[in-house]
Amino acid sequence: MDRRQLLASASALGALATLPLPTAVRAQGKRLVLGQSAPLTGAASQLGLQMQAGAKLFFDAQNAAGGINGTLIELRTLDDGYEPDRCKANTEKLIADDVFALFGYVGTPTSLAALPLVNQAKIPFVAPFTGAEALRDPFSPWVYHVRASYYDETALIVKQLTHLGLMRISVFHQNDAYGKAGLDGVLRAMKPLSLQPLATSTVERNSVDVAKAVKDLVQNGAPPEAIVMISAYKSCAAFIRAARKAGYGGVFYNVSFVGTQALLEELGKDAMGVVVSQVMPYPFGTATGVVHEYQLAATKAGQKFNYTAIEGYIGAKVISEGIRRATRPTREGLVAGLDSLQNYNVGGFNVNFRPNKHVGSSFVEMTLLTSDGRVKR
Repeated sequence: MDRRQLLASASALGALATLPLPTAVRAQGKRLVLGQSAPLTGAASQLGLQMQAGAKLFFDAQNAAGGINGTLIELRTLDDGYEPDRCKANTEKLIADDVFALFGYVGTPTSLAALPLVNQAKIPFVAPFTGAEALRDPFSPWVYHVRASYYDETALIVKQLTHLGLMRISVFHQNDAYGKAGLDGVLRAMKPLSLQPLATSTVERNSVDVAKAVKDLVQNGAPPEAIVMISAYKSCAAFIRAARKAGYGGVFYNVSFVGTQALLEELGKDAMGVVVSQVMPYPFGTATGVVHEYQLAATKAGQKFNYTAIEGYIGAKVISEGIRRATRPTREGLVAGLDSLQNYNVGGFNVNFRPNKHVGSSFVEMTLLTSDGRVKR
């Protein structure tokens, strides 16, 4: 190559260097960034903190072992206080910052605020901590659910209550998209049995003002035999304490989003007899597979075992496997990798995605809280 050709080649290479890389390639490099919006402060903070902590247990261990084919994973979390407007702003920022994918969002109203941005940006949105049907139907090619739906949870709750002969059922729910999703699930499960809720009442998101709900549900006529609760841990704990103080002797059933460990800590001895449906494997006691992995990591980090954290851990393992299988280092490649997780055994917990099916699990079981801070199956 003569001097003129050498100069021409160098000039061409310089011009190429100034061109922007495709978004996903630039986002990956040797450090791949996942964006998360979650409540790190406020009345639902324990949900966000535990989801983040569980995910980081897996990502940190993976990074310490060299990452995914040499690429390290960074989880960038922004606080939304469990408020949709803040979540929307966080999502806009994360997308503008060119994160590779969105992961582990916490909550129905917040995730719904992010959904239009997800579809517009065509960015994978993986393992949100919500079971709302509005995030599943209509189908989005970018959204992947690792957990069962609120329809699955409320169906099992209603089935168990009615099998026990408890037909007088009321519903306490958050006055937003999450509460409506849970209420819809209860109504859907009761309809084939020709049943209707005895009564319903609400609490505002991030509020513990439950006086009206207690009056509506337990002090206004004959009380129900059971109350199904669709809210976060602080408001549910406030309602349970106030209802019992008002003389209510029935049973309380919660869906998994309540935050089992946080509810236990809020209630203390008053937790006795409260039932919570779960969509993740039991994280306590002697374990094998992914639960054993999680327990070892949590013990090393000095963290208590809990359901929200193991959901973060399993979600992190699922998205990492999707990245590992990605056909190309792009968002579309990640979608292809996740779509290949057909009957994927995470370690005793199965996730089953396909190109036209992004709900990975329908697993639900019931647990009982005790007065000494334990969770029994």
